[in-house]
Amino acid sequence: MFPDPLRFLIGTLVLFAVFSLLNQLRSKDQRLPLLRRGFWTDLAYWIFTPFIAKAMTKVAVALAILPIALLAYGAFDIEAVKHGFGPLSRLPYWQQAIGILVLGDFIGYWMHRGFHGARLWDFHAVHHSSTDLDWLSSVRLHPVNDVIMRLSVTLPVVALGFAPLAVAAITPVLTLMAILVHANLDWDWGPLRKVLVSPRFHRWHHTNEGEARDKNFAGLLPLWDILFGTYAMPSHRTPRGFGTQSPVPATLVGQLLYPFQRHRSER
Repeated sequence: MFPDPLRFLIGTLVLFAVFSLLNQLRSKDQRLPLLRRGFWTDLAYWIFTPFIAKAMTKVAVALAILPIALLAYGAFDIEAVKHGFGPLSRLPYWQQAIGILVLGDFIGYWMHRGFHGARLWDFHAVHHSSTDLDWLSSVRLHPVNDVIMRLSVTLPVVALGFAPLAVAAITPVLTLMAILVHANLDWDWGPLRKVLVSPRFHRWHHTNEGEARDKNFAGLLPLWDILFGTYAMPSHRTPRGFGTQSPVPATLVGQLLYPFQRHRSER
């Protein structure tokens, strides 16, 4: 359930070295300081998320799929759940993987829009509170935000009979992609900018500038933003300002408690 500490440390050091180098290759006015604003909070999240928050999410998902497992298999068999059931489970894994990715991204798009609404914003405001956005900001996520998003995607996938095992091999790639799109980079994949999310695409989502407010919700395929009118990719400039007007505390503990406190939220 928990990551291997040594692999975790090596992976962290490699990512730190790679993204630090990419940051230094940028022009002086676009670089972030090594210990930029929010660095220590995000570093705390980097440890808290895989070792504590993700464990909580896995328990919540297991409990949620229990009724589906009982109906499909007559018992709670996590290994059986991984292989799916019914017609969809008999498709080749690569076809199932495509189906899971497309369906999951479509659901994730609408759930992400929901988190920008009044009822759920306080949980999501934690993620948007980074004022110096870079790769380490990717893990600044409230556990409740993570649990709700994970459940909203996993339950339909499992209920339809897909084999979650079909995407196991590419899960590390998807994780790296989530880290990359938060990096302090302006990459947009050129002619593929409307096919796959990029750092520039997601940085426009995080900006506090008015023209891109509540835009670019997709986690993988910009197609959903294009179809539903929330696509923003100004060609003449890149986003500069980040953060939120919501009074989100600066520390990890403060941010974990923030959604449960009485306050007036502003995006």
